[in-house]
Amino acid sequence: MKAYERLLNYVKYDTTSDENAPEDLCPSTENQKVFGAALAEEMKRIGFADAHMDADGYVYGSLPANCAGKQPVIGLISHMDTSSAASGANIRPRLVKYTGGDIVLNPEKNIVLRESEFPCLAKCRGMELIVTDGTTLLGGDDKAGIAEILTAAEALLARNIPHGKIAVAFTPDEEIGRGADRFDVAGFGADFAYTVDGGVLEEFSYENFNAASALVTVHGVSTHPGDAKDKMKNAALLGMQFHSLLPPDEAPEHTEGREGFYFLEHIEGGTEKAVLRYIIRDHDKEKFEARKSYLRQAAAYLNGKYGKGTFDLSLKDSYYNMRPVVEKNPEIVARAERAMRRAGVEPNVTPIRGGTDGAMLSFRGLPCPNLPTGGHNCHSRFEFVSVPEMDRVVEILVNLVSA
Repeated sequence: MKAYERLLNYVKYDTTSDENAPEDLCPSTENQKVFGAALAEEMKRIGFADAHMDADGYVYGSLPANCAGKQPVIGLISHMDTSSAASGANIRPRLVKYTGGDIVLNPEKNIVLRESEFPCLAKCRGMELIVTDGTTLLGGDDKAGIAEILTAAEALLARNIPHGKIAVAFTPDEEIGRGADRFDVAGFGADFAYTVDGGVLEEFSYENFNAASALVTVHGVSTHPGDAKDKMKNAALLGMQFHSLLPPDEAPEHTEGREGFYFLEHIEGGTEKAVLRYIIRDHDKEKFEARKSYLRQAAAYLNGKYGKGTFDLSLKDSYYNMRPVVEKNPEIVARAERAMRRAGVEPNVTPIRGGTDGAMLSFRGLPCPNLPTGGHNCHSRFEFVSVPEMDRVVEILVNLVSA
């Protein structure tokens, strides 16, 4: 089976994770376990004798070594959940042969994937692409990675390619920053691993953002507006004041490369209470800490102005930049670069403007750079995946684990 055929099947499963679920609930949505159980059964059919899903929804399996001599145990990891940034239910994928220009995703709703807005389309001319109908995301992040890993495993067994032991894992709740929380590093048993969770084919990454989430809760005072003078404290307006203290140019839409940002991803509320949810990102650890400090100062300043307890700020670190860990293991970087070049792909070492399960796993003793999937525009209804790039990723993975 081709990797893209697997992906077309996998996107039928709605595996959106829920950041509002209690932290002791794993996975955050039950549908992830439905998908996980199906993957475990598929792995058994392929030849993973020990394939199983644990109580927390993590799927594990391994292929025993089939060659003589000492080989490292290599891990391959992807995640099962999809982002809540766009709907992951009732996905209607279709294949298109892209010859250039715009792609009409949904003529009824006039939803168009425009080359002028998404210049990544230009390099995909002549390729077969999997697109959505414009009302949902596709789920290639990271079901494309899962499809590529299992297709590579199937190729290894079918062609009897020599390899050491290969450990495979599929995680829940990566999109909400919990994917590595209950990962069984010891049981996984890999010496090092790679997440298959990137995008553009040439991009290989072992550097990512330091990340934190911030919850700002504003407590106001509601009164009748006709009798509000010197009494009302409008929480919604006070929340806007908090946000106005943040530098406007340090938002995702104005940053690139290693530039960090504050991202207001959700705001709601009224007069009595308002809630603002942020994510904070920076590749540089000192700048990352400075960003969190700035939020604390902003809350303290406004509490001094409007009264103690008006602003409650909760900060929680999500993951850290894996680069210091991975750089201590240069061979795993060189191995990936060799595998890419053998597949005719020149690696472009690029910092991730995001994170992966591998970031936290690196700090738990499992160095874990990130490989591409051939996906584009993730977390969006304009998401698409290149079929020939998926095939190339499968080739990279086979090269990566071959003895």
